[in-house]
Amino acid sequence: MLASTIGGYIAGRLRTRWVSVHIHEVFFRDTAHGFLAWAFATVLSAAFLTAAASNIVGGASPGLAPAASMSTSQSAGSGGPVDYYVDALLRSNPAGKLDTTSLGATRREIAGILTTGLRDGDIAAPDRTYVAQVVAAHTGLSQADADTRVSNVINQAKTDLDNARKAAAKLSLWLTASLLIGAFAASLAATDGGYVRERNASLTEQQL
Repeated sequence: MLASTIGGYIAGRLRTRWVSVHIHEVFFRDTAHGFLAWAFATVLSAAFLTAAASNIVGGASPGLAPAASMSTSQSAGSGGPVDYYVDALLRSNPAGKLDTTSLGATRREIAGILTTGLRDGDIAAPDRTYVAQVVAAHTGLSQADADTRVSNVINQAKTDLDNARKAAAKLSLWLTASLLIGAFAASLAATDGGYVRERNASLTEQQL
């Protein structure tokens, strides 16, 4: 908002003065110059942030490539929208001691279950039971304790996700409000800069 105000004032102050133009037309043009300065700065900021985000993602991609190539043989076709259903079809009986070499695949499977369930609002009862069995087999907890741990983690994840959604909604509202107020501030500041421009020009003419 402060940057919009300063940019609008400068745009109005430095605009070429039009002689023999009605005062209302001058006011309108100054307002338009301030608004255009705000719009141009907004477009530049959006382009800069988009480019920065793309560079960050691009820098992270090379680091993910080795891990992806190492797990290709174990998880061919992973990353698709039907992975959750495929994993549900191929679930093994988690009773007994788990093979530690399959821990990565187990973590990916549980992550897919949690992601799908939280996206839909809640974890289905069969998925909860399966995850609790896997936790019990991996940690040595009793089935009841594993059920409690799974419920606590799911509730915590749902709470954190809900808080993140609320924070994102508030941020969107504040950004929208700041943009609108910035546009108004830039237009108003441009008219003030135009007023100072006209006043100084009149004083100069009187001195001459």
